[in-house]
Amino acid sequence: VLGPMAAVDASGSDGKGQGVETSVTYYRLEEVAKRNSSKEIWLVIHGRVYDVTRFLNEHPGGEEVLLEQAGADASESFEDVGHSSDAREMLKQYYIGDVHPNDLKPEGGGKLLDILDFPHRRRHSLRFLVSLLHVGKQILLRRPCWSLEAYTRGSGN
Repeated sequence: VLGPMAAVDASGSDGKGQGVETSVTYYRLEEVAKRNSSKEIWLVIHGRVYDVTRFLNEHPGGEEVLLEQAGADASESFEDVGHSSDAREMLKQYYIGDVHPNDLKPEGGGKLLDILDFPHRRRHSLRFLVSLLHVGKQILLRRPCWSLEAYTRGSGN
């Protein structure tokens, strides 16, 4: 079924102990893909759908940049540019809903895979992962990193 799908799916607190229901509208990627011209332009950034039509003429990078990503997942391009915190805050006013869960990429490994998925963080994350695997190997083999020192002290007898 095409088109938005509304669902009451979250509740929060207004700070006074009373829950507040919030409604999320879900969009299929096929629906987003139709919004790919200067008349109506939608983008997906990190699973959220934004209608940036009214921002087209104001975008500091030019409207061509947005038109290239129109109707598609622009997450990687958005991160590659290194948008400021002001730009990220500004994005909130164009939010119209989330990508339908059936259209989201499988999560698989949770937060670690999310971090590794960002190109600007990939290099540092892989170094961390390699270090983590090394420590894990040491623990699994029951050979702490300091075992070489203990071994060399004991070999002098």
